Parts: sequence; structure tokens; C-alpha cells
Amino acid sequence: MPVAASSIRTAKRVDRFTYAIRNIVVEAKKVEAGGKRVRYLNIGDPNQFGFLTPPHLIDAVARAMRDGHNGYVPSPGMAEAREAAAADFVARGVNVSADRVLITSGASEGIELALTGIVDEGEEVLVPSPTYPLYTAVLAKIGAQPVYYRTDHTNQWQPDLDHVKRLITAKTRALVVIDPNNPTGAIYPEATRKTLIEIAETHGLVILADEVYGDLSYDGPVPAMAALNNDAPIISYSSLSKAYLAPGWRAGWMAVGSSPRLDGALAAIKKLADGRLCSPGPMQYAVAAALTGDRSHQVEFRKQLRARAALTANRMNAIPGMSCVMPQSAFYAMPKVELPPGKTDVDFVLGLLRSTGVLTVYGSGFGTPLEDGFFRIVFLAPLDELRALYDDVADFTAEFRSA
Repeated sequence: MPVAASSIRTAKRVDRFTYAIRNIVVEAKKVEAGGKRVRYLNIGDPNQFGFLTPPHLIDAVARAMRDGHNGYVPSPGMAEAREAAAADFVARGVNVSADRVLITSGASEGIELALTGIVDEGEEVLVPSPTYPLYTAVLAKIGAQPVYYRTDHTNQWQPDLDHVKRLITAKTRALVVIDPNNPTGAIYPEATRKTLIEIAETHGLVILADEVYGDLSYDGPVPAMAALNNDAPIISYSSLSKAYLAPGWRAGWMAVGSSPRLDGALAAIKKLADGRLCSPGPMQYAVAAALTGDRSHQVEFRKQLRARAALTANRMNAIPGMSCVMPQSAFYAMPKVELPPGKTDVDFVLGLLRSTGVLTVYGSGFGTPLEDGFFRIVFLAPLDELRALYDDVADFTAEFRSA
């Protein structure tokens, strides 16, 4: 006899898994279903706002497909792509060979491979608050614990180094450093980076150096963290998604530092990479084209981002009850609104969406306290559109705070 019909249960780990940047879209679709236009400022996709992938990258991928390179490639990635990524790291002062580089499905997959390979269930990883929520989502999936260290919005979103030290326990395995930072747009000075490396060295931690936005500082490329100490256990990340305007290609790379202390981690990561076969093959042909070819598009892109960042910070700071740190890189800002008693950042973001159709992401989705009133804006839209959007934000904020 068949078992009585019932819903198939889901794994408990799914209940722990959240990713606010995309989860918030569910609410946006409800608003759209009600007939209101939604302006999406939640996902950092330059292509959606008219910033196009450089033609020589498209040519490299199209040529590979036409030439029949559509099959599997080696699990760690094509030799040409790995060599180009290694050479780029070396040019930035990081002593790493191609056999310690992996090509992954975006930097996101590389982060998941590393955390899965070095962190056991119940162990801890230090992540900044606010953080990119992929880290906490992956840790939830593998049964490990994120431990938030403070970054200070009153000090240009710099890490609280003493707080980092106080949080370390016998269970701590890794330290995540996102610099340049998503979601705040902050850049850390060399002294701060050196101290973070010293903390990791003292306590035997691996540093995950997320440098996806390293070429998008408004003042030019930011040095690689691993260049400050090539003997430190640092795993570095970058990708085509942001600085090369190809987020949908899912082409990223990771470099496992040259320290022999990371040999076991490298072996574990490669073993896990074997299990997923490979990242998309044709897109790997664009890695060498990007890293050895023309990068002039980045100059104009940084100029455009600087103008949008200045507009965003100025307009947010002009709204009564709101403040915003001027970003130094990338295309995100993290304003703070003074909330009425009993209200949360989720109330503000959902209210803004339902009232105006402007979709942002609540700060608690990035690990800030609900009551602090932070929210993240993606400011890739054209300047005139942003001005109109910020008028709506200002009008709604006045209503929300007076209610």
C-alpha cells in the first residue's frame, strides 16, 4: 500500500540558509503583481544598467565556442586561464604559481570550496559586519558558525581590530576580509591589512581575501593583501563579474597562497573541485583575454562610479534622519536611517518598496542589527534616474519617520 500522501520534508540546513539580496525579490514580485513598477537597486549587476562586457572578451568566448571548445575542461581550470591568473597575481606582488590557482564558477564557488574544505561542522569563521551574505549562507549549509566582527561606520567602515582579537576562540578557523568591501564600498589602509595578517598568523587562521572589487577603487587598483606577506596563509579571490562586466559568465579564480601550511587546504579544495567536474569551459577563454588584454574600460567605469557614489552620499546625507559614508570603491552604499521606536531596517526597506517601488536590501541581511537602520543601495543606474529615485527615498523617509 502507498504511504499516505504528505509533503516531502526538506533538509534542516535549508532553514538556516538565507541570502537577503535575492530573497527580497519575492516581495518585489508581489509589488509588481499589484501593478506598481519596481526599480531594482538590490543586485550589483552592471549589465542591467548599460555597462557592457568588453568586446574582446566576448570575441574570445565566441571564438572558443565556434572552434568546438564546448566540452569539459580540467577541474582546476584550463591551463591558459590559470597561468594568466597566476601571472596577474605575481604582477600584483603575490608569489603564486599556476598549480595553486583554480578557475571557479565565479568567486562565489571558490569561497564555498574553501570554506567546505577547511571548516568543520561546529567550527567558527570571523566575518565582517556588515558582510557579503554568501559567507553566512555557505557556513549555514556546512553547519559552521559565522562570528561577526565590527566595522565602524563612524570611522569609514574600518574593522574594529580589537574586536577581531577578542572574538577568536579555539574553534576559530578562518578570517574573512572583503576589501574593497561589499556592501560598504570601504577600502582598508595598509596598516589595517598588516594587523589583520598578524592576527591570523598569531592564531593559526586562514585569511579569505575577497578582492573581487580590487580594480574598482575610484583612485585605481588596490594592492593585493597577500602581497604584504607571501608567507601568510591567504587565499585570494577575483573574477570577471565586476571589473570586467561579465557577471553572468560565472568565471572567477582563486589563488591558494604559496605557504606550505596551505598545501593540505589546496589538496582538499582540488578534491572538492573534482566532484563538481569543472566551471563553464568557454568562459574560461575570456580570463586570459581579460588579464592580458585591454583594460581601458575600467578607467571610464571607475569615473562613472565615482560620480554616482558622490551623488548617493550627498543625497542620502541631505535627508533628515539619514547618514551615509562616502564609498571609495565599487557600486554600493550603506546609508543609515534613524528608525522610529519599535521599527526595524526590514520595516523601512519593505515600506520603501511598497510605497515607491524602490528595492534596496535591509542591513540585517548583511549581518547588522535590525534596530540599527542600515540598508544597502546599488547605485549603478544613470545619474538622472538616481536623482529621481533619491527624491522618492527622501519623501518616503520623511513619512516613515513621522508616522
